[in-house]
Amino acid sequence: MAAPKSCALWSYCGRGWPRAMRGGQLLGLRSSWPGAPLSARLLSQEKRATETHFGFETVPEEEKGGKVYQVFESVAKKYDVMNDMMSLGIHRVWKDLLLWKMRPLPGTQLLDVAGGTGLAWVLGDAEELPFDDDKFDIYTIAFGIRNVTHIDQALQEAHRVLKPGGRFLCLEFSQVNNPLISRLYDLYSFQVIPVLGEVIAGDWKSYQYLVESIRRFPSQEEFKEMIEDAGFHKVTYESLTSGIVAIHSGFKL
Repeated sequence: MAAPKSCALWSYCGRGWPRAMRGGQLLGLRSSWPGAPLSARLLSQEKRATETHFGFETVPEEEKGGKVYQVFESVAKKYDVMNDMMSLGIHRVWKDLLLWKMRPLPGTQLLDVAGGTGLAWVLGDAEELPFDDDKFDIYTIAFGIRNVTHIDQALQEAHRVLKPGGRFLCLEFSQVNNPLISRLYDLYSFQVIPVLGEVIAGDWKSYQYLVESIRRFPSQEEFKEMIEDAGFHKVTYESLTSGIVAIHSGFKL
């Protein structure tokens, strides 16, 4: 089920791009805020246990937070390795091409959504950006927009916060345009990537989701139309590596 909200970690760079994007991708986060289960609310204070579960392991309550933190620290450290393994290092070329298209200058007001770079960081909702209208010169998002719940709303927000003349740039997985490569890519994606996730990051399900989310993402032409529907003009795209990824560009006029 799609989450009602879509969160993203973005960076706001007020003095141009601080450095080349060399780190691993940090995908947009998706989360929901369901109410606490009835059974939990009905637990009596007297019978509340001092131990809790951590997977199948029973641990003291005061240790669980640290263990969960360690898990996410471990997964985060594998991002670069997993990206290099999955793409054979090509993801770095894709990101370099995005930077080349961006060509930020000193003083550029840049909003990098779902990214791993920048000077000032904000955690929030990509569908409800906490920034004023007409604020940024460039809005970038790499391998993150397919993870938001409502892509159309995220695109509208991108348009809102850009200045007139501002540019939208999106690097995202797309659809392979060669039938033979497409079959090989499907085989690799569904049979190899989740295994790599399990072996390297200890996380099969997240990388299974990665593959499935890629297949659910619109084609290059469909996404181009979505960007135009959000109000952007001069919308173009460039397919890279036979369409495994594409860079979409649009301007707010």
